[in-house]
Amino acid sequence: MTPRNAADNCFAFIVVLLTVFGFTAFSPLISRAQQPDSARKVIERTATPYPPLARNMGLQGTVKLEVIVAPDGTVKEAQIKGGHPVLAQAAANAVRRWKWEPATHESRETVEIKFSPE
Repeated sequence: MTPRNAADNCFAFIVVLLTVFGFTAFSPLISRAQQPDSARKVIERTATPYPPLARNMGLQGTVKLEVIVAPDGTVKEAQIKGGHPVLAQAAANAVRRWKWEPATHESRETVEIKFSPE
């Protein structure tokens, strides 16, 4: 075996080792990221007021939020994922006051709130 072949074989072994180690080390992160939303039940829902500015402008539409719910059912974080900013802020403020059923761990919930003038 020439020194060049030995170096190539060593390099190939290191690449394989890093690849296997990489998948093993990150597999818990991958499986957690692929878990579906838990769909916990909302037990207390605060009404979402229609912002006066949005009403005056004739704004309507759907706001999508991603909510992190603590084990005790309270909202830890509400991130706006879509919708008009005037409507989205009102939706996020309302959802932060919602209460979900208790669970053994925190969960990530998707919420959609529809706004339409009455």
